[in-house]
Amino acid sequence: MTTTPTRTTATAADEVTGAFAWYRSMSTQGRRAFKGAFGGYALDSYDFQVLPLGMAAIAAYFSLSTSQTGLLTTATLLASAVGGVLAGVLIDRVGRVKTLMITVVTYAVFTVACGFANSYEMLLAMRTLQGIGFGGEWAAGAILVAEYAKPRYRGQVLAWVQASWAVGWGLAVLVSTILIDTVDQDIVWRILFWTGALPAVLLIYVRLRVKDAPEVAEKLTKKDARVPVIAVFQGGLARRTIFATMLSMGVMGGYYTFATWLPTYLKTERGLSAIGTGGYLFVLITGAFCGYVLAGVVIDRLGRKKSFAIFAFLSAGLLMTYVNIPEGSNTLLMFAGFPLGFCASAIFSGFGSYLAELYPVEVRGTGQSLTYNVGRALGAVFPTAVGFSGGVGGALTYGAIGYAVAVVALLGLPETKGTELR
Repeated sequence: MTTTPTRTTATAADEVTGAFAWYRSMSTQGRRAFKGAFGGYALDSYDFQVLPLGMAAIAAYFSLSTSQTGLLTTATLLASAVGGVLAGVLIDRVGRVKTLMITVVTYAVFTVACGFANSYEMLLAMRTLQGIGFGGEWAAGAILVAEYAKPRYRGQVLAWVQASWAVGWGLAVLVSTILIDTVDQDIVWRILFWTGALPAVLLIYVRLRVKDAPEVAEKLTKKDARVPVIAVFQGGLARRTIFATMLSMGVMGGYYTFATWLPTYLKTERGLSAIGTGGYLFVLITGAFCGYVLAGVVIDRLGRKKSFAIFAFLSAGLLMTYVNIPEGSNTLLMFAGFPLGFCASAIFSGFGSYLAELYPVEVRGTGQSLTYNVGRALGAVFPTAVGFSGGVGGALTYGAIGYAVAVVALLGLPETKGTELR
């Protein structure tokens, strides 16, 4: 199968300008789809973040070692690859909205189930199952919105969907801060997981108000449109799938390296334990949100490939600069988290539009979900390698290597700016 999305020039409908033109250019159904995807990914982020935020209490309750607590996150990321592939198949078979609902239910139910765990083994199992829903939700929501968005503004629309990750992260930090200060540590982590039931409210909205794009829904009803998963590795799509997975692996490897080990570096090698508290998280999350949102403008103006390359170089350079800030510069370290969070998050804003534009409608779900989530699983190797490399400061260079891999991957991919999704 070698069919690829077509290119198009701007139409009159694309000429909406002014503040939030990206949003106003969408139809009523498109706006509803955006709200559903934004809420889904924000709550996806919330349910993911309650684990690291409650990790200390969990480790104390079950008397866990560092490797055991780390396995909870690793299992989530590995399961997300499986969930991503499964969701990709569903997206192309039953539609975007139905898959979005299935994945939201999955991560919500098993997040709540984590709160009832009576052993480490049960918690690990429930967290792994939660990872399946976590891996599938992003692609379903991103594709749904991408197919409604006008080509001229697709980068900005999907950047705002990506920004919802920071919203969910911030909400999780706020809730955890309140609970940790007011609730006994033996039960606070359970309550955090139980708040993962919040997505149930979103499901009602999605079920009643959100629909697949009409043109897409019509094509998905045709039996001959249901092609096998292997189709993303056939004909002209094989090269795209391989290099897109490599792009995801590099970006994820760079991001998860610093996100996983930076707090440890600040505490153990810089003696800045306070930097990992609410103040540090606020600076990092603020930078991340700004990066997600503002990157959309860059993506639509410069194109997908140039944007990825720019943010990859900046992220690598800022990471190397960060770990070489002179000792004693505590304030500088804290505020340097803003540009680092900005660029490391901005690079993710391009995935929603770019991966959707790389594939035709028949395999868009499979292609986008597979490349993003398998890349995420492979990227988990980078932070793991840091753990076997001695000093954390020097080992953080693995993050820069990840971004270098992403830039190399771009050499094998086409530019898709202006692509019409039909």
